[in-house]
Amino acid sequence: MTFEVFVLSFIPLFVAIDIIGTVPIFLGITSDLALNDKRKLVIESVAAAFIIAILFLVAGKIILSFIGITIDDFRIAGGIILLLIAINDIMFSSDEQKGANVKLGIVPLGIPLIIGPGALTTIMISVDSYGFIPTVVSMVLNFVIVWVVLNYSNLVIKLIGEGGTKAFAKIASLMLAAIAVMMIRVGLINIISKF
Repeated sequence: MTFEVFVLSFIPLFVAIDIIGTVPIFLGITSDLALNDKRKLVIESVAAAFIIAILFLVAGKIILSFIGITIDDFRIAGGIILLLIAINDIMFSSDEQKGANVKLGIVPLGIPLIIGPGALTTIMISVDSYGFIPTVVSMVLNFVIVWVVLNYSNLVIKLIGEGGTKAFAKIASLMLAAIAVMMIRVGLINIISKF
């Protein structure tokens, strides 16, 4: 595995997870919790998200082939979902999204926020494009970053400020939109070239 392949598999997943943009939502969800409870929640959420990611990494292609979906079909569908998520993130503020997520409690933190459809799609594309080992390495490193950032989320806000966090989230959403367009384009080109 070359450094270039690692970077190419790491960056899209880092952008899809968007952990810095998730910090304000996380702080809103956990604002009433004690520090120990917050840390337990972080461990539970990261572990649940990692298990889902591993299951999807290992069994994703089997499931897709069983129901007759090609990787290009999944690439286009995932690109559309990523694009919608990116547009939603760009158009609506974190405060508006936070209000919806607070009502849902612990479960949305691990699955939709840390490892949502965008990240799962990115994992599938990464395995197809760069191979199993680079994808696993980038996943592990991304989940370590997620754990560290959520564990020390109060410091992240102090370091870059709430405005900086919101700005980073918007930039990450714009990059996510560009990645989504690329996924749709590549999927369409691959499907058209088979005819």
